Amino acid sequence: FLELISVGKGADAPKRHGRTFSFGQFVQEYLADNKGKPDSGMAMLVLESHDAKADSLAFKQAGIGDFEPFSFERQAIRPDGKSVRVAFTLAFAEMKNAPRAGFFVCQQHEPQNFWNPAQQKHSNGVTGIRSVVMVADDPSDCHEFLGALTGQREMRATSYGLEIDTGRGMIDVLSPDAFRFRFGQDAPVLPGKGPQFAAVVFAVTDLGATEKYLIAQHIEHRRAPDALFPPSRKPNGLILAFMAD
Repeated sequence: FLELISVGKGADAPKRHGRTFSFGQFVQEYLADNKGKPDSGMAMLVLESHDAKADSLAFKQAGIGDFEPFSFERQAIRPDGKSVRVAFTLAFAEMKNAPRAGFFVCQQHEPQNFWNPAQQKHSNGVTGIRSVVMVADDPSDCHEFLGALTGQREMRATSYGLEIDTGRGMIDVLSPDAFRFRFGQDAPVLPGKGPQFAAVVFAVTDLGATEKYLIAQHIEHRRAPDALFPPSRKPNGLILAFMAD
């Protein structure tokens, strides 16, 4: 899922120190790069974990992060009004020379209280996230890090870049030229900031039905043979696309 996040005015985010990764500081610095604009794109990618503490140790051994796992919990309200516990443990990783791309994994300790099937059915026909797309001058530079992060050592190298199947969606890493060819516009990234997230592709059951929904909602879009592209005119935003699964 996509999560909208910001840092409120006057917020005092803890600073990163030692083996403590500061989620709040990362978001603050990401927004500051874009002068606090709300169209600031995608800052972080989170993957599912079944054992965040073990993943944290694996990240350390692979040389992609030496951070203490971070745990937190809260009370959530179900649709029937019942209060239930949700709890999480996060393990962070860090790609060198990619200050605008954050990575962590999340272990859900009460998944039955978090996921609501009724809220995962959408009138636009989206069934899930098909892929997250990164842009890098040399996609092969991301090979070692993403292999250690995902546990998928085998990935497909194409003329466009890299494709990594996480089992829950793809991570694609494209060169700027390949991104322009696939999405029909330049990647909305800041120059000189290393690999960055540039697009999210949603899977839909029926591309025609999704297009009818966009038209009914007066959402501008561009039709390609196999995809729909709502326009992104923001220089540092995030491109969204819909593709039939």
